[in-house]
Order: sequence, then C-alpha cells, then structure tokens
Amino acid sequence: MKDKLVSIITPVFNSEGFIHRTIESIQCQTYTNWELILIDDFSTDSSISIIKKYADKDSRIRYFINETNSGAAISRNIGLNKAIGRFIAFIDSDDIWACKKLETQVNFMITHNYSISFTSYDLIDYNGVPLNKTINSVKEIDYKGYLKNTIIGMSTSMIDRSRIELFEFLNIRTRQDTYLWITLLKRGLKAYGINSVLVSYRVRNDSISSNKLKAAKQVWFLYYHLEKLGFFRSFFYFLFYVYNALKKRIL
Repeated sequence: MKDKLVSIITPVFNSEGFIHRTIESIQCQTYTNWELILIDDFSTDSSISIIKKYADKDSRIRYFINETNSGAAISRNIGLNKAIGRFIAFIDSDDIWACKKLETQVNFMITHNYSISFTSYDLIDYNGVPLNKTINSVKEIDYKGYLKNTIIGMSTSMIDRSRIELFEFLNIRTRQDTYLWITLLKRGLKAYGINSVLVSYRVRNDSISSNKLKAAKQVWFLYYHLEKLGFFRSFFYFLFYVYNALKKRIL
C-alpha cells in the first residue's frame, strides 16, 4: 500500500459516449498522485478501444477486461484487488470530477483522520447539460443515519484503507454500493461530508438505477432480507429512505 496514493476504481460497460470525459476529469486533477483502474465488463461497443488510447499515453491508467458480463460488484472487487493505494476512490464511467476533487478530499481526510468521506454533487443530463440540481452532503452520518438517508454518492466517496479492515462489495446486481456503506458504517464508523460540489452525476434513463420503483424494492431487500432488521424496523427506515430520496430528486 503506497502512502497518499489514490487508487481510483471505475467499472465500465458500454460507455463509449462518456468514458473519455470521465478519464479526462481524472487527468485534470490538481492532485497527481493517483492510479486509475478501469474494469471493462465485457462491453460490446468501443469503450475498450477508447480506454486503450488513454492508457497508452498515461502510465497511471491500467485496465482489465472481464471475460463475461459480471456486474459492477465483481468489477469493483477486481479493482480493489488490483489497487495499491492507501486511498480508494470510485467514479462511475459516465460521471465527471471537478479538477480539485482529489486534492480537496485527501487533505480533508488526512487533516481530520477520517476513514470515509464524500462530497456534494450536482446532476447533469445524458448530454452533460446541468440540470440545476445539487445533492448537498451532510456533515457526518452513521449507520442509523445512513439507513434513513442514503446520501453518499458513489462517485464522491473515498476510503482510507490504512484505517479500515478489508472490505468488498456484495455480489448483487444493483445497490451494492448502498450495502457497502451499510456494512462499513455498521462497524461503528462514520462518513464525513465535504459541502462542496466536486462531482457531476449523469442522469441516464438506460441505467440500472434509473427505475426508481425497482431501486426502492432493492433497498427494501437490503433492509429486510440482508440486514434482517425485521418488518417494523425495516419499514421505519424505509419510510425515511423514501422521503429523503424524494427530497433529493424532486423537492
């Protein structure tokens, strides 16, 4: 594990229209001590050709190709196994970082000795046009707070591996990021927010998470079946989740 190196993990699937912008937003970082690990999940478009062009010119970029389409959880776990950095950051293959994202976040975590951090983010549409909607971070959140408000955007998050024992994503098709935060915060950890918009999240109608009813059903599955909170506790936290989800996206 290399001290202060940030290992950035990005699962990729059919992202030919976006991946170049994602990579360039990483290359523009004012904090240059990073490695980018891209895991192509058996794309059928030109994603891997685009990735190769960037990797050939920048030794900090590495890529791996899954032999079959395996899902984001397995792809992210492959990235975790390949990562050599102290800090782990995630960015989806269609999202965009502000150029000071890593510098701001690494300094924030080192200064305060935090294990997990996340930032505010704004929303852009399929074509990258701002939707004039910001999802603001909270100052801090613990296990029970997160069950009520799944506020941590995956592409905004960072983990200090020198302060956290081994972790991995559960192999479920969607909401594996939500369950990661549930399992880590359940250990007694807290996640700390940076109230600055450092990420742009692309809203896509063709993404797995775009169907809000299915997303809600998956969250219920996490609470009731995986966390085994029981019906009433699951319902209690689920009501808060629905309210906060509506508040983030609509209100």
